[in-house]
Amino acid sequence: MDRVVEPELMDDDAQARAYSEAGFAAPHERFVDLFVERFGTPRGRALDLGCGPADVTLRLARRCPELSIDGVDGSAAMLRYGRERIAGAGLEARVTLTEARLSRDPVPYADYDVVISNSLLHHLHDPGVLWAAVKQASRPGTRVFVMDLMRPASAEVVAHLVDEHARDEPEVLRRDFEASLFAAFTPGEIEAQLEAAGLGALRLDVVSDRHLTVSGRL
Repeated sequence: MDRVVEPELMDDDAQARAYSEAGFAAPHERFVDLFVERFGTPRGRALDLGCGPADVTLRLARRCPELSIDGVDGSAAMLRYGRERIAGAGLEARVTLTEARLSRDPVPYADYDVVISNSLLHHLHDPGVLWAAVKQASRPGTRVFVMDLMRPASAEVVAHLVDEHARDEPEVLRRDFEASLFAAFTPGEIEAQLEAAGLGALRLDVVSDRHLTVSGRL
């Protein structure tokens, strides 16, 4: 099945609010579980690329109390909900959010100890933007952990996954999930992206019926 790109930004307020309020606790907690299985609970400074409303960001901050996190996203609407979430958690001293488009803006700092990204890759029309940002933010020894959707083999499988995992979600999120599955990359495509970016040492693992991870130390 060919890839069908979707808008890079979720910057409509209603869409951002629906995403922020959606029931993503299980996959987001799974992200953190898999990160901790791979790397433990590191200390230092982390960068979250495409942090959205900062749910994964805060879950990682709670699990890794000696980690400070910079979240970056291009959607002002998403970041508004993220900042509200951070203030509610009382973690403003450890979690900072910045509005930036990776295709044009530099990351806040270089030499991060950890670089993570959840569900950003499939939004990008040019996947090389993510891998370039990972390299820009890293140094030798940086821990990298990226989780994203993977594109199914057919439209029929897309319909099954939407019904299986988003049956009770608002229609706007069902449509977004469907579009994201069509926009996602296959494992083979991502492996080719990593080789082209000079990141072939990172490991790709399929971790569910719709998710894969890319992880390792640079």
